[in-house]
Amino acid sequence: MGGFIIAFNLVVPPRVGLALEFTVGIALLVVGLLNLKGHGGFLGADREGARLPRLRAFLLGIVHGLAGSAAVALLVLATVRDAAAACGYLLVFGLGTMLGMVLITVALTSPVALFADRFRWSGPGLRLVTGLLSVGLGAWVMIQTGLALRARPVL
Repeated sequence: MGGFIIAFNLVVPPRVGLALEFTVGIALLVVGLLNLKGHGGFLGADREGARLPRLRAFLLGIVHGLAGSAAVALLVLATVRDAAAACGYLLVFGLGTMLGMVLITVALTSPVALFADRFRWSGPGLRLVTGLLSVGLGAWVMIQTGLALRARPVL
């Protein structure tokens, strides 16, 4: 998306970036609720196949990436005038972001996975806690970006 913005010299309005961030909040909220519903949390038993959680993660990544792409494209377009240099920046930024996200994910999930493996009885409680955290974070992102969207005049 960032390459498309640079190639056609488009400017993404700040409201669009905020709207995409709001969508990330909705996605986090939905993923948290599905986690609670689908894994024996508050809302019921697990009826999902192995594909559905992967598809959810993939779609959440796309939504999150689109929100980030808008902000990065604005930053690049404001500082780099050469399209080739801007695309190179996006490539390096994207690779660095992916590596950083992998490292953060491993750092955050490894202790939880080890705990859940060692204490098998903790699985439903961990799923409940992570589902509630996702719901809370999604609601917080929606409130914060909703307030920012409300505060910005329509251009």
